[in-house]
Amino acid sequence: MSPSPVREPGRAGSAPRIALAARGALEPSAWAGAVLVALLAAAVCLWALDVSGYANTYYSAAAQAAGQSWSAMFFGSLDPAGFITVDKPPAALWLMGLSVRALGLSPFAVLLPEALCGVAAAVLLYDAVRRQFGLPAAVIAGLALALTPVAALMFRYNNPDALLVLLLVAAAWALVRALESDRRAWLALAGALVGLGFLTKYLQAYLVLPGFALTYLAAGRGSLRRRLAGLTLAAAATLAASGWWVAIVQLIPASSRPYIGGSTDNSVLDLVFGYDGLGRIFGRTGGAPSGPGGLPGGPGGFAARGFGGPGGSFGGAPGLLRMFNAEWGTEISWLLPSAGIGLAVGLAARWRAPRRDGRRAGLLLWGSWAVVHILVFSLMGGIAHPYYSAAIAPAAAALTGAGLVEAWRLRDRVAWAGALLALILLATAWWQLQLLGRAPAFLPGLGIGALGVALAASIILVMPAVPGDRGARRIAQGAAAAGLAAILVGPSVWTAATVGRAITGGDPAAGPVGGGPSGLPGPGGFAGFRGDPGGTDRALVDYLVANRGSATWLVAVSSASAAGPLQLASGVPVMAMGGFMGSDPVPTLEQLQQYVHDGQLRYVLLGGRGAGPGGFFGGDGQGSVAGERNAWVQGHCRQVAGAGGGSLYDCSGAA
Repeated sequence: MSPSPVREPGRAGSAPRIALAARGALEPSAWAGAVLVALLAAAVCLWALDVSGYANTYYSAAAQAAGQSWSAMFFGSLDPAGFITVDKPPAALWLMGLSVRALGLSPFAVLLPEALCGVAAAVLLYDAVRRQFGLPAAVIAGLALALTPVAALMFRYNNPDALLVLLLVAAAWALVRALESDRRAWLALAGALVGLGFLTKYLQAYLVLPGFALTYLAAGRGSLRRRLAGLTLAAAATLAASGWWVAIVQLIPASSRPYIGGSTDNSVLDLVFGYDGLGRIFGRTGGAPSGPGGLPGGPGGFAARGFGGPGGSFGGAPGLLRMFNAEWGTEISWLLPSAGIGLAVGLAARWRAPRRDGRRAGLLLWGSWAVVHILVFSLMGGIAHPYYSAAIAPAAAALTGAGLVEAWRLRDRVAWAGALLALILLATAWWQLQLLGRAPAFLPGLGIGALGVALAASIILVMPAVPGDRGARRIAQGAAAAGLAAILVGPSVWTAATVGRAITGGDPAAGPVGGGPSGLPGPGGFAGFRGDPGGTDRALVDYLVANRGSATWLVAVSSASAAGPLQLASGVPVMAMGGFMGSDPVPTLEQLQQYVHDGQLRYVLLGGRGAGPGGFFGGDGQGSVAGERNAWVQGHCRQVAGAGGGSLYDCSGAA
């Protein structure tokens, strides 16, 4: 027997309304909730969107390239001449490139797709939660996602995470639709959307798959055999959507496409399973034997790049409590107490429900999403940027809304259930106080005030509900609303501080300036700029443009950190030797000599920002590919100027 669609408590529903809800149509009140969520998300994502200028110039330069060249857009090339790709798959760049083509190159055009992804993700999360838990939980979830600092940060930034979050939320929404109707098309869509997530950030997109499979096996329609067949279809859709671009790139001769940035052998597969895959999980493995394609421990692989190790990198030491540490805590952990308690409360309340109970299915879906991501991010030993936690935000928001509403509904039936509501509010408000205490100069007293409001609300809510007493119920509803506001005020003000300031670099963080590790510019970031590349030597750019002649590239530089600002300032392709970190084995000395001989390259800039023999983060030393290039340039080219702390060489006529 099919379960009844979720309906609001206390509302009478006619048969036509139930039929409409079963088909997924929104009631007028549900439309109002969707509009509220959309407006708040739009305000957070779009307000002063260009305050950070070009934000991460690495991806902004690639968006510029995509706006100039369809080939650069397809491959995700950093420069329009197609020398080297970024070290991620290109889906996010496709959106930015189309925006640049439509609006022209500007910070707003580069960042607009991310903002729209944020609005769409909040609305889709709202609708998915509404279908499982009802309207109040959906509104809470949508608002909580928009107000989570790390989510707001990435919805205003040009790293790939905004599109990844949208695609994964859309996949979860499609799965919810499949649970409602059992139409295989919804399952296929869910799988395809995860596959597109793979083309946004490779294997990270697959972290939702265990929970998706568990949820459909537990709550899908039909026999176990039919459910397994449905999962097989979804898996095929995932692989097809994930693999088509990889297959095309692998089949194209290396001489006819850009070098795959971040790989050791110019292969997408090496990037998937090495630097962007297993390398992120295991990091440096010490004396582990080398593996094919430069896997962890292999020469020239992830370990050789100087990342990972026992202490991890960027995000502090790995461990089960990593999400609460100085680096990650103020990004994502604001609502983790409410999400964890809400998950436990919901599962306890729905444990004996029918197999296809929609609310329990929702708890499995969002709970498994949160648990898998938290475990992976907490324990990974390689590069672990705290902004990765934006992928946790939808699940934390959904569980917060679901847990609060389930505890409220349980309060009508069980005398002690009010204590569960009080526990959610007090635990979350207490942790909020700790997080705000990490920036003592930022709105002092707010945390203790919010905790006081949560305490007062909890005292009212622990009182048993009195059937038929409308006055007491209104008081309890007011207390619940006040408690909800109390636990959202912390992430809200942290998000407001994020929206109000310029943030640049490769490791962005949310919060106020000086708000501890989460309020400072990311280490090793690329300089950002508003409209014009601040930090770029304007005289150098003008000189290179005036003397470039017919060369393909304006100049070759020691890493992407130097290439991005120069390319954005000049509008001309800049060669990022060694790619993102300056350690990719390209161009070889022979390739560099050929570029010079053919007149495609005249100038080489050595040293300067993010450069040196080892490139941006360290890497190749003397005797390596970079060392050979540098020695040849210094020995055969004419030094013409110093710029940005580096040296400019004119290689025209060099042997």
